[in-house]
Amino acid sequence: MKTVTSDAQVSYLLFPWYNKTMMSTKITVISVFLLIVKLIFPQNATEIVRKADAQMRGETMQAEIIIRTVRPTWKREMECKTWMKGSSLAMILIQSPVRDKGIAFLKRKKEVWNWMPALERTIKLPPSMMSQNWMGTDFTNDDLVKESSVVSDYNHTVVGDTIIQKRDCYVIRMVPKPEAAVVWGKVILCIDKKDFLELHSRFYDEDGELINIMNSDEIKQMGGRVIPTRFEMIPTGKKGQKTVMIYKNISYNKPISDDFFRLDNMKTLY
Repeated sequence: MKTVTSDAQVSYLLFPWYNKTMMSTKITVISVFLLIVKLIFPQNATEIVRKADAQMRGETMQAEIIIRTVRPTWKREMECKTWMKGSSLAMILIQSPVRDKGIAFLKRKKEVWNWMPALERTIKLPPSMMSQNWMGTDFTNDDLVKESSVVSDYNHTVVGDTIIQKRDCYVIRMVPKPEAAVVWGKVILCIDKKDFLELHSRFYDEDGELINIMNSDEIKQMGGRVIPTRFEMIPTGKKGQKTVMIYKNISYNKPISDDFFRLDNMKTLY
């Protein structure tokens, strides 16, 4: 029986060195092509936002925070302790000043509660209150307790690149999904390409007016990861007004029981 040999088989049998060279060339071409694709089509915008959120939040997070509210004629400082687990559980306890000591906020999934020791009352905050300023600062209730999710409640698009603090950053536009109950009509994020740090944010209302600008800096190793440790929220059109949030210390991924995030636990934290 006659055996039919293809040109490719003959080439391989007669010139094995040539075929190895061609195979190596093909692999090189593919590698270059994949690199070009990566440069032209960067990471998915939602995945970038997810990584930035995870970098700051962790699976669990416990922190001590200083919040300084600055106004043209006065300043105020608060110290808080916060616990977070995933994106659905969070607790904030105010430790000072004395008149506010013991005030606590609890988030469980889409519910947000506030314990007021002076009134001995627990109040459930309606969604309409998420856009209001938290404890007289320039952060909203939603900024602090994160009732909405930057990952699941918005559609994300990479709209450009920029450099902030000598770091290459993605510029990402976030527009709320039709069914999402969120505070902002649009958010622009600048996220560092190397460590996925959110370094600059702009918050717009439903009419497209710029309301708040947030800058993040003092990047350092804390809690076993690189994070910004100072956040400055500046409302537009309000000269001499801002709120600065500083992380004194932070720890990540230490076990926290779901049972910790209970309504009655707010009353006993302090």
